[in-house]
Amino acid sequence: EPQVMVISCCDSRVTPEGIFGAGPGELFVVRNVANLVPPHGPDGDYHSTSAALEFAVQALKVRHIVVLGHCRCGGVKAFLNGDAGPLSPGDFIGKWMSLLEPAAEFRCLPAERAEDPQLALEYAGVRQSLANLRTFPCVRLLEERGRLSLHGAWFDIGSGELRVMDPESGRFELCTHRP
Repeated sequence: EPQVMVISCCDSRVTPEGIFGAGPGELFVVRNVANLVPPHGPDGDYHSTSAALEFAVQALKVRHIVVLGHCRCGGVKAFLNGDAGPLSPGDFIGKWMSLLEPAAEFRCLPAERAEDPQLALEYAGVRQSLANLRTFPCVRLLEERGRLSLHGAWFDIGSGELRVMDPESGRFELCTHRP
């Protein structure tokens, strides 16, 4: 009965259980390209991340959802360099990476963008995914009732440093204690 859901990148260098020191069954982990959460959009298509989210929130009744970004994300780099759609727009990766468009436009903090554009977009992707989580009625309702908390985090693969997003400022700060 995990209390925490982690939405993480499928990059093999990013292992949420290891990063958070969790044992088997302590985290409900969903991994996808660039740790993205799509906005709520029920239709006749298949929605893996949305289905996992619905299961975690409604069946497992997790109390926390963490969107975990990471440094040197290949998906973010491809989007930033304009080659996120190496396939036709009808294929999967180009459409999936288009989820970063609002993040690139509205969720990058100017100081972060000036310092390191890729890092800024990695952070912005986490912020965008948190915003998209709130478009799901079950998430929004439980958060409003204080029964669910959303968190942003970012992991530096090289140094092992974990940064946690301050919910008020949106800035990522070094985590000085075990989450």
